[in-house]
Amino acid sequence: MLHAKLRELERAGTPIRVGLVGAGQMGRGFIAQVANIPGMRVAGAADIDPKRAAEAFKRAGQEPTYSLAKGSAKSSANGSADASPAVTDDAGELARWEGVDVIVEATGVPEVGARVAVEAIEAQKHLVMLNVETDITVGVVLKQMADRAGVVYTGSAGDEPGAILELCDFANSLGFEVVAAGKGKNNPLDTQATPDTLKDEARKKAMNPKMLTSFVDGTKTMVELCATANALGFVPDTPGGHGPEESDANLLTELFCLKEEGGILSSYGTVDYVRGVAPGVFIIIRSAEGDVRETMAYLGQGEGPNHVLYRPYHLTSLETPISVARAAIYGQATITSLPEPSAEVTAVAKRDLKVGERLGPIGGFDYYGFVRSKESARGLLPVGLASGACVVREVRKGQEIERRAVELAEGSFVAELRERQDAALAAAHG
Repeated sequence: MLHAKLRELERAGTPIRVGLVGAGQMGRGFIAQVANIPGMRVAGAADIDPKRAAEAFKRAGQEPTYSLAKGSAKSSANGSADASPAVTDDAGELARWEGVDVIVEATGVPEVGARVAVEAIEAQKHLVMLNVETDITVGVVLKQMADRAGVVYTGSAGDEPGAILELCDFANSLGFEVVAAGKGKNNPLDTQATPDTLKDEARKKAMNPKMLTSFVDGTKTMVELCATANALGFVPDTPGGHGPEESDANLLTELFCLKEEGGILSSYGTVDYVRGVAPGVFIIIRSAEGDVRETMAYLGQGEGPNHVLYRPYHLTSLETPISVARAAIYGQATITSLPEPSAEVTAVAKRDLKVGERLGPIGGFDYYGFVRSKESARGLLPVGLASGACVVREVRKGQEIERRAVELAEGSFVAELRERQDAALAAAHG
């Protein structure tokens, strides 16, 4: 049992030492949750505003220091309850620090995530990615680097893709066929949302307006579906997903079946989202005719052949410690992309884009994400590479941005990694 292993680490005075990058809403929740877990400590946190990281520790009853000096590393290494966590504005320094065993990346910024990931892997730290935006952009090459370094690279439990994969592992281990997987969307969909239109709501929810915008404009949902697809080898049944409305999870089997069976799907092996069962995640499984299907009906799981397994919650960063523990104790990942990605999230213009304009970040004013099969996304701009790109060909509002319509940000590290990943995949195909 994972909890028993953590208690053993606590008794031995050798807790898992975690370094957190990004002290926003997700990071604050992670720090607060770990404060209640035996055998684990957040030894340090990095944020562009170190005072924000310090405040997160203070809210959890800890008094931080503003140094990652070797002395602080040693005091953290002994696992004592009174060891002060450290804060810094240098994420790379934290990733290299001898005082941590596992890095949790929670910024949501692809460029930052890529740099932190490589620093952590090269320093032989396990890496837990709450930054799904980075993972769908360069997760394949990061996983390869981690494997060579002998460390774990993984997405996080609690994020919807991780929660979906846990359901899939359960079903597959029992011999069921998983034919569709998805999530509920938490917010009404408004692809034209911007930080300005959502500033009041963001203030009420104590959220970064850009993060809230990425939820409302659908980018986050597209990113999560892409990560799920890449881990399962699935594809969206239609670009962007169907996104039907349904508030009763038990009725999802009537939607997510083939058209000839009365549903909306052209084929199985697909990812999608639903407006109405949020914040849950679900998978559609198929049972074999005979005793198994009869038993499923007896257990209240429907007559089949399709059945839904539904988890009505996901606890975001509050579940991340599970992935930290799995990586550090067992060397296991929660979710990673398959060696060959099957899906991509492209950038769609929110407004007319003029030549010479530079694109802002995800959750901004310029574009939103749109999930597609990898094959159909060829020639289009991946959303994880859009920030900082300069427009060289006009793009009309509502159009997907072609890769040739922009010049990527000069010196972009995530773009460099993506080029390396694409080259490796092309070479694998001969």
